[in-house]
Amino acid sequence: MAKKAVDGDSAATHCPAESQFFAGRKMLPENRILVGDCIALMNDLPPASVDLVFADPPYNLQLGGELLRPNHTRVAGVDDEWDKFDDFETYDRFTRDWMTAARRILKPEGSLWVIGSYHNIFRVGATLQNLGFWILNDIVWRKTNPMPNFRGTRFANAHETMIWAARDKDARYRFNYDAMKNLNEDLQMRSDWLLPICSGGERLRDEEGKKTHPTQKPESLLYRVILSSSRPGDVVLDPFFGTGTTGAVAKRLGRKWIGLERDDTYVKAAQARIDAVEEAPEAAILDTPPKRSAPRIPFGWVVERGLLRPGSTLFDQRRRVAARVRADGTLIGSGPRGDHRGSIHQVGAAMAGLPACNGWTFWHYEEGEDLRPIDVLRERIRSEMH
Repeated sequence: MAKKAVDGDSAATHCPAESQFFAGRKMLPENRILVGDCIALMNDLPPASVDLVFADPPYNLQLGGELLRPNHTRVAGVDDEWDKFDDFETYDRFTRDWMTAARRILKPEGSLWVIGSYHNIFRVGATLQNLGFWILNDIVWRKTNPMPNFRGTRFANAHETMIWAARDKDARYRFNYDAMKNLNEDLQMRSDWLLPICSGGERLRDEEGKKTHPTQKPESLLYRVILSSSRPGDVVLDPFFGTGTTGAVAKRLGRKWIGLERDDTYVKAAQARIDAVEEAPEAAILDTPPKRSAPRIPFGWVVERGLLRPGSTLFDQRRRVAARVRADGTLIGSGPRGDHRGSIHQVGAAMAGLPACNGWTFWHYEEGEDLRPIDVLRERIRSEMH
């Protein structure tokens, strides 16, 4: 992801006329890269106009000299001017300024993601909270192929941290829980993500084979971020655009995007990359409506349609408890805790000794030698209704 240089180190110039045009007309420059200082550019955008901000700011790595591999070849680390700050106070002021600008353009229900390493993420997090953002999660990106610690003086740095935050404490932020669960083979997505670093054909390189950008993030990381906290048609802004990973993934997922970048080399590479991305398919392919917004299907409908017959036996996933289906869509079960009659939810909770239970995911029916959740049958009815 792109980084912002300290004021005065701009490789490209900011165009006030263009941004003032958009701000004055209350329009957003959607699906465009704006060239210039990210703070000034965000301050020129209409307030409360962006649904999601993903930020990969300078890490202020504080590198101490050249890093060599055991074979004495040089490691291509981050030694660009945009990652250098005079002191922590300067870095904190820079962080406060860009976050303030980002919070102004976020919609009340919007959210912000920011990624960093141990060099900066704790300072970033404190500033974020001081400005009124409300932290929702910290996500640990565990790298499947991290760079080793060649000097052998510390643990290998094998992860980076992302903070996901709502604009305010009481904000009604978007979280596509079902999409994340589906992406994780029907298991609740956890806050530790095991993903590879950007490499191979995805890594952009110049004519000499050198990396176009030293800290290009993998598309899989941005795919999960954007899919989790936005909807098709939403506007995703990246204030440190770099080689355009955010824009490329946003386009692929049917989101609108805005990139802010001050380095012309990165801008050209990002634009060419995004131009090559195919347009997203229709919204129905891209969106995962939450299950609670779907039509309510009583379990009795499953029985009356013959998808399960009266007398069929249902089991929990490990076959520890069982219950039989009654003609009216209720269950009757016998177990160590006695006999129970009632809805799929009531009987499931009673037999499992739980205060509450989602019967659709608790109970399973036999299909050959396998057990399948009865929720599959509910989804079959929903699909027929549409």
